[in-house]
Amino acid sequence: MSETSVPSAGARRDLTAAQRNAVSELLRVSPVADELGRRFARAGHELHLVGGSVRDALLGRLGDDLDFCTDAHPDQTLRVIKGWAESIWETGREFGTIGAQREGLRLEITTFRAESYDRVTRNPVVAYGTNLVDDLKRRDFTVNAMAVSVPEHRFTDPYGGLEDLSARLIRTPGTPQESFGDDPLRMLRAARFAAQLRFAVHPDVRAAMIAMAGDLDRITAERIRDEFTKLLCGADPVTGLRLLVETGLADRFLPELSGLKLEIDEHAQHKDVYEHTLTVVNNAIALERADAAAGDTAAGCDFVLRMAALMHDVGKPATKAVGSDGRVSFHHHEVVGARMTKQRMKALRYPKDVIAQVVALVGLHLRFYGYGRGEWTDSAVRRYVTDAGDLLPRLHKLTRSDCTTRNRRKAAQLAADYDALEHRIARIQQEEDLARVRPDLDGNAIMELLGIPPGPLVGQAWRYLKELRLERGPLDRDEAEAELRRWASEQGIGS
Repeated sequence: MSETSVPSAGARRDLTAAQRNAVSELLRVSPVADELGRRFARAGHELHLVGGSVRDALLGRLGDDLDFCTDAHPDQTLRVIKGWAESIWETGREFGTIGAQREGLRLEITTFRAESYDRVTRNPVVAYGTNLVDDLKRRDFTVNAMAVSVPEHRFTDPYGGLEDLSARLIRTPGTPQESFGDDPLRMLRAARFAAQLRFAVHPDVRAAMIAMAGDLDRITAERIRDEFTKLLCGADPVTGLRLLVETGLADRFLPELSGLKLEIDEHAQHKDVYEHTLTVVNNAIALERADAAAGDTAAGCDFVLRMAALMHDVGKPATKAVGSDGRVSFHHHEVVGARMTKQRMKALRYPKDVIAQVVALVGLHLRFYGYGRGEWTDSAVRRYVTDAGDLLPRLHKLTRSDCTTRNRRKAAQLAADYDALEHRIARIQQEEDLARVRPDLDGNAIMELLGIPPGPLVGQAWRYLKELRLERGPLDRDEAEAELRRWASEQGIGS
């Protein structure tokens, strides 16, 4: 349905269904929302459920976080909710927002806004507005520019948000140029909503994203990081990722992604590395969902896995080589890719522990290839498990996701090879505690046996015994002591 066309019969049915969803959802929260609305009315103020809360209610997925707007200023809001709210927080006060909790619902109440931007600094200058319609116009997209008054339940939709919601369309209340000029992060948010809601982006919005992509440079790395994380954890992140590349937004903060577009994957000549990467992301999500379907209550968006799937081949452009036979290779791209991943995630201000996990997975993702040739000893399996550590379940998923060949025989062989590896890991884990591989002698035993004090030599001996443990498996006490004495003799260490 175009922007100017009359809604079809199907669309009208969708609107009716959306309205029914909204009524059902609002009835669930109305005891609290209406009670709060009556308190504001008695104080002479308006109160409206607004933004994402109305959108999600219309979609039948309203959560426990509710957004309101009001003509009351923060001090007046505090007076209204004091003694009624079970808890109150003022962390958003400088932006006109007061938070409260009541009966399990988290409420954010924001004064009507009339923001202004100098188009240079990264944050808005907050000015209070005077009416609901102007407040709605400053919002990012029409589907977030609807309101329901409480307690009256009067619906306000001045910019066609309900029709756009029915058409599953992302459009701005004013012109996209005005909206993105005010806050360039909204361009990234459009891609995020495309990923989360599976909505299409209006052609005018897409054109503005292309023309204004450079304005994203005004936004802090932390704000970009948060939007990108939500995008990657959306229901359909590949749609959002494609939009980032096609509009040039990815070039502003994740150029490695669009840099994959022209590289040919040696494992699947019918695809370039970009398409292969997006397929790997989808495969990883499918494995997440399989865990959820199997009853894993902790299953959901695994950002570390999804980010590793996205970044696993970013080292290929820098390592591309063409042999004399015309074959393309990307030797050691996992090492280069791990380094590039670390640099990019640091630039986006991700926490160190998250960076370390993603980097480790990128560095390990090729380790499995070659297993099917029968070259792996039990020692190699131990090292694989030990190097992966707590990341082993994710490494299993990433490695399986990386198989995107259309050759059914080859795909079946790779799957069988990895099944065999997992069974072998399970067998060795039953025989040995691979999750806690340690030398057969601890530091105290080493010092006592060699007659040395604490210091670097103890660490060297410990590492030697750990390598021996990985190579040969558990040793009994006599074997371990004999090996330690032999090593010490070779090092010129006397007991």
